[in-house]
Amino acid sequence: MQRLLRRIPWLNPSSTSQIVPAELQPRFHHLYWDIAWFGLVAGTTLAFLNVYAARLGASAFQIGMLTAGPALINLIFTLPAGRWLQARPIGQSVFRAALATRGVYLIYALLPLLLPPGAQVQVLIWGTLLLTIPGVALVIGFNALFAASVPLEWRAYVAGRRNAMLSVVYIVTSLVAGYILQNTPLEVGYTLIFGIGLVGAVMSTYHVSRLRDVSELPGDEPQRIRQIIGDTAQPGGVRAGQGVGQRVSIAPRVFTRGRNLLRADVVQGHYGWVLFALFGFHLAQFMPVALFPLRWVDQLGFQDMDIAIGTAVFHASVLVGALQLDRLTRRHGNHRLAVIGVALLSTYPLFTAFMPNLFFYAVTSLIGGLAWGLVGGALPNYLLEKVPPNDRPAYLAWYNLALNAAIFLGAAHPLMANWFNLQIALVLAFVFRLASAIFMWFVERIKPAEAATAS
Repeated sequence: MQRLLRRIPWLNPSSTSQIVPAELQPRFHHLYWDIAWFGLVAGTTLAFLNVYAARLGASAFQIGMLTAGPALINLIFTLPAGRWLQARPIGQSVFRAALATRGVYLIYALLPLLLPPGAQVQVLIWGTLLLTIPGVALVIGFNALFAASVPLEWRAYVAGRRNAMLSVVYIVTSLVAGYILQNTPLEVGYTLIFGIGLVGAVMSTYHVSRLRDVSELPGDEPQRIRQIIGDTAQPGGVRAGQGVGQRVSIAPRVFTRGRNLLRADVVQGHYGWVLFALFGFHLAQFMPVALFPLRWVDQLGFQDMDIAIGTAVFHASVLVGALQLDRLTRRHGNHRLAVIGVALLSTYPLFTAFMPNLFFYAVTSLIGGLAWGLVGGALPNYLLEKVPPNDRPAYLAWYNLALNAAIFLGAAHPLMANWFNLQIALVLAFVFRLASAIFMWFVERIKPAEAATAS
């Protein structure tokens, strides 16, 4: 794996051309293979889960629950999971959480051939919700395990490679999955691709198990979160395959840092406005997620290969956008770039509402992917700029809870498709997203002078 990565020039900038220390190479090896195998999960099961639910006849609300339900579980179990992790070796705890969580992929793989469509939808929802409970510990714990496994000076190096590998494997796997689904009956095709996702989950968990010897965080990490890792994999959650429903989980390991996290003084002053603006964005971001597969499947009649092409274009453009992030950030700054990305992302539901065919779907995916490449990179850094370096756990804990609250509340938006129609609901999502971009822009102009100094 190391040899393969060294042959890719844009993964080897001069600033990281130094030789990886011998004692770190095995850890990096397992982290790379973990994400490579997880790419199989992302490009098959996670990419097509909502689409499969739509083909089974699931309602917009039921599809929304596949995304929003886990957010409710996160709200309920995040603090208990953090306390559970505090008293245990992090490597062993993450491995156990991974074993428990990834049992859901076995359920997905068996469903298409065993149950009628209506029952499958219910099992998809309740199975996902149930196994999200250990998934909360997995998300928090894996973030902490990464911090424990990779020294601070190597984190950007390893995270950048993992993110690039995830995108590449995702693109290839989603196209292969689309080809399989296009050429097999519905039940057989989804059994096959969910089976591939199960294999990926098993192998990813194996490589996580090889990190079980990591038991504590290096240096002063328990007291301070000094850096947002930037690793985009979300090993404990279910995310929308097109990426526009992806989470920007920022340093969830903060919940392993102590009990005094949700202090009221944190959200007083300017940070409270920033938090409210980001809550508004995530609420608008997740509002239309359940509507996209219904638009693709029920109204436009896209085949699975069509959706796979759109997914591949989306993630390819995410990768292109991410590669330009450093240059654009130096020129425009994190705040302006995040606002531009959110405004550009608002066009995704608008174009989806009116696109007539596959060509415009590909164009929509291209624009959406570029937008997500900007938002996913600039927004965490913008948030970090607003957080005092000596008290980041408390500030980031509030953000993570606001994020999950926004995801859960976003599930109510599909009901608007019943009150009006699907296309109007998508247009409303565009309005809300654009409004959130405008509010994010103006939130910096309502900052009091004293808050500016404190930030």
